[in-house]
Amino acid sequence: MVNKGFAKHYYLMLLPGFIWLILFSIVPMFGIVMAFQDYNPGLGILHSEWVGLENFKYMFSLNDSGTILFNTVFIAILKIIGNLLIPLIFALLLNELRINYLKRWIQTIVYLPHFISWVILSGILLDVFGYTGPVNQMLSVFDVKPILFFGRADLFPALVVGSDVWKEFGFNTIIYLAALTSINPALYEAAAIDGASRLQRMKNITIPGIVSAIILLSVLSLGNVLNAGFEQIFNLYNPLVYSSGDIIDTWVYRTGLVNLQFSLATAMGLLKSVVSFLMITISYYLASRFANYRIF
Repeated sequence: MVNKGFAKHYYLMLLPGFIWLILFSIVPMFGIVMAFQDYNPGLGILHSEWVGLENFKYMFSLNDSGTILFNTVFIAILKIIGNLLIPLIFALLLNELRINYLKRWIQTIVYLPHFISWVILSGILLDVFGYTGPVNQMLSVFDVKPILFFGRADLFPALVVGSDVWKEFGFNTIIYLAALTSINPALYEAAAIDGASRLQRMKNITIPGIVSAIILLSVLSLGNVLNAGFEQIFNLYNPLVYSSGDIIDTWVYRTGLVNLQFSLATAMGLLKSVVSFLMITISYYLASRFANYRIF
């Protein structure tokens, strides 16, 4: 028999979450109508002129549209690949370490950058890779002229991807280490008795044991293919690297809040949301199909 009085506590605990969801996720959705209007702040949403799909047509006619779409997908895919492979390799190597206190120490050290905001990390990176920073000073030992790292469009994507992987690979490693704990230790003992080397045990026991976790994380990452990281790039980029570092989110920010073209920025944001929703739906289906992952 269900204790209804007890169940009310759970509903009360959900209430703050529902209020937050309604205020910050559902109510702002009404603003997407600006994508179909020539929005005038003086007239408001209710009285601004409706223009249908004109904002979308104008958006696709801009030369910047193709560039920012390519930059977004290119940087996001590189981040997805890096954040899948590096943590996996690191987890496999860390799992082979037999000195437990050293393993915990390394795991803690690489985990710390995850808790530092991009505002702070960006300042550190700009100083480290600055014109007179430590990196250029070390290069000067080899007679290499100072390089303006964050002012070169050809280097900017690599710096963005590298810094993101460095920040997050410790946190992502925990997922693989958790999956490794599910492998039966008796398999390793049996393989050792049969004379299998550590590399052979890794290849034939460890990797097959976590392959479902690898597939799950790979498939779910498809939902982030249009999320290249606004906070990181906004704090690192400058007009010199717009050609390779400007993404949808930063373009929407500049167009909407700096240049005050609210309708055009909303149209681009809405397009990104629709594509992201489709990618999340596809990734959820693939996760259900290949990794037996279901939320509902």
